[in-house]
Amino acid sequence: MTPPPEPQYPAPQYPQTPPQYPQAAQYPQTPPQYPQAAQFPQAPRYPQAPQPPHPHPHPHPHPHPHPHPHPHPHELRFEQRRVHISEHQRGADGTAVSSLLLYVPNFLCSLLVVGLVAACLGPLGIVLVVAWLASGALVFHRPTERLIARRLLKLRPPTPQESARLVPVWQEVIARAGIEAHTYELWVEDSHDLNAVAAAGHIVGVTRFSIEQLPSGQLAAVLAHELGHHVGGHTWSSLLGYWYALPGRIAWNLMLIFAWIALQVSRVFSWIGPVFVAFVLGLVAFAAVGFLYGLPLLVLVVPYLLAAVGRRAEYHADRQAAALGFAPMLVEVLGRMQATERHAAAVAAASGRPVKRQGTLDRLLSSHPDHHARLNRLLPYLRPPA
Repeated sequence: MTPPPEPQYPAPQYPQTPPQYPQAAQYPQTPPQYPQAAQFPQAPRYPQAPQPPHPHPHPHPHPHPHPHPHPHPHELRFEQRRVHISEHQRGADGTAVSSLLLYVPNFLCSLLVVGLVAACLGPLGIVLVVAWLASGALVFHRPTERLIARRLLKLRPPTPQESARLVPVWQEVIARAGIEAHTYELWVEDSHDLNAVAAAGHIVGVTRFSIEQLPSGQLAAVLAHELGHHVGGHTWSSLLGYWYALPGRIAWNLMLIFAWIALQVSRVFSWIGPVFVAFVLGLVAFAAVGFLYGLPLLVLVVPYLLAAVGRRAEYHADRQAAALGFAPMLVEVLGRMQATERHAAAVAAASGRPVKRQGTLDRLLSSHPDHHARLNRLLPYLRPPA
């Protein structure tokens, strides 16, 4: 038996063309643009290190006005400049010479007193007179000046914090004036008043209040005013005259005490005793006036003349500060002092306390002119140049 034939299967029909696959994705030719890095603010400003505590027990709540965001218009910039050194670091203007001449009667009276004391010492008397005459040189002796500053004027050297504030201002003043830095010394007075002082031959003192509260320009004006006293010779001439007049002043005070005691004792002898004492004192005074050719009579008017010379010296010192460019600042300082005085008078009047008014004699004996007069003298320096 024959097997059946195998079935014939049709051949599969494959496509004539290869299958079309999707093309690859077309990516951009340029690299992608990524967003820029975020802009952060500038580095934060951290607060400065705290300042060391104030060396004094009761510091003012606002020790320095200049660090405020809006500085005072009178703050100095301390620009570097070429410094011209003056040929004469100090001198003697007409005010200083007038002061010395006015002290001549006092000097002669003192010389008479020292001579009488020297006559009692025998051969050693001449040594006393020479030593007294030579003692005037101590006015320019720096250790003696420092002793005067500490003991009599109650001044002290500035602290490091005060020097950091004071020295740059002082250097600006002396640079404008052409003064060498070592010529004068800065001292500080522990006071809450706006004030400064020029003393002896090299001392410039300023209050702690002025250092802490005044803008640098106004502080410079105050220091320039005191420098004017030194440059004009006002300080050493007045101190020299006062020193040589001291023996006469002591003798005069002793005579007044003796006269008072004699009058008190003479009252025991009814009215005859006081008359006799007055007669004896009159004879002594008449003999002294005749012996010194009337010079002791000038002693009675010398205080008024010296006060007038002192007022003139203040005007000269103001002009010195104005000539250095500190006239607007000095006007502000004087106006502030004037307002303080008026406020104090108003407070005293409101509280019922008596307000002391300056009489004619008080004005004549005052060594400082009133603030109004000083402000008027500074007006020409405030006008713009023509």
